[in-house]
Amino acid sequence: MKKILIIHNKYQTLGGEDIAVKNEIEFLSKTYNVKVLYFDNEIENYFMQFFYLLFNYNFQSYRIVNKAIASFKPDIIYVHNSWFKASISIFKAIEKSKIPTYVKIHNYRFFCSRFYIKNSHLQHDNLCKACGLNNHKRRLFNTYYEGNFIKSLLLIRYGKKYFSIIKNQENLKLFVLTKFQKTFLKNLGFNEKRISIFPNYLEIQNEEVAERRVQQIVYAGRISKEKGVEELIKAFLSCSLKGFDLLIIGTGPQKSSLEKKYSDDNVRFLGEKSNEETKKIIRSSHAVATATKLYEGQPTFLCEASFLRTPSIFPDTGGVKEFFPKETQLIFKQFDEKSLSEKLNLLKNEDFVREEGNKNYMYIKNKLDQEKLLNEIEKAGSK
Repeated sequence: MKKILIIHNKYQTLGGEDIAVKNEIEFLSKTYNVKVLYFDNEIENYFMQFFYLLFNYNFQSYRIVNKAIASFKPDIIYVHNSWFKASISIFKAIEKSKIPTYVKIHNYRFFCSRFYIKNSHLQHDNLCKACGLNNHKRRLFNTYYEGNFIKSLLLIRYGKKYFSIIKNQENLKLFVLTKFQKTFLKNLGFNEKRISIFPNYLEIQNEEVAERRVQQIVYAGRISKEKGVEELIKAFLSCSLKGFDLLIIGTGPQKSSLEKKYSDDNVRFLGEKSNEETKKIIRSSHAVATATKLYEGQPTFLCEASFLRTPSIFPDTGGVKEFFPKETQLIFKQFDEKSLSEKLNLLKNEDFVREEGNKNYMYIKNKLDQEKLLNEIEKAGSK
């Protein structure tokens, strides 16, 4: 049985990537001998952590990975997120080991977290679809973290080095989520032969289909400008879905202001919910919706909705549409409130909702089939 060492730096707030990694660990453990090495960003020694960030190299993380490789002797090393506790140092330990290694690219922040100057980051656009930075604010420096110059500076130093490693370190092979993402990397000069498409696994459960769906639409995720939550609310209020509610699950920098502004307009803010609680709400709803302004990687929220036979309304951006049938009627033109409202209005027809949900279920069940994904891993490993 092959042995796989999985390395992941958890995010401070549980998000889609952390859930995707957890699901994939459970999936791979059915076939391979898996050891998981988690890092988290809780700071125990502020002086040492500042020292590590200053040198852009965490010697402790290097030793931990080195020790894990020596004791476990994996056949494959599989890396997810490495910011910031794991750090660039883990790639030094991996390179020294000469063991075949895969890095999964879950999002597009590798692209824009490597520029010191804002205009270089934006590439002459008004909005960065990787992170949501807009060109409205007058500033020269690429303040990646709003209002935190030092943290932004440290991330950029990391981002520049990380980009160089995944692009030029030939012993690393890359897993991406979509064809769109593969083309994106290819256009940046990455060697196409090092890139394989391997979407995130989701457990297919025999979920009961709700006998009667409640007249509600669900958004779940970060409540922030780049996620287009206010644009979704405005489109919902401008369409003619009488008797429907829009449920907003999650938290974020815009939650308080949007809650004050729209809480009396059939828009309900439910705060944080567990993954199981969220799925229970989605199962009984007419649809889920997002108006994200970003490219996104693989939308866990929308894929879970498909497994629950609940249709999704989403913008034509990045590789999101690759997780839905080509004939889906609920994809709208990004940044177009009228187009989004038109799609919301289609939810009045319950037969249409049922049919769309069933089509999405069959599509995602086939796309994320266990055997198909295992074959992709074996195929990538034989390159």
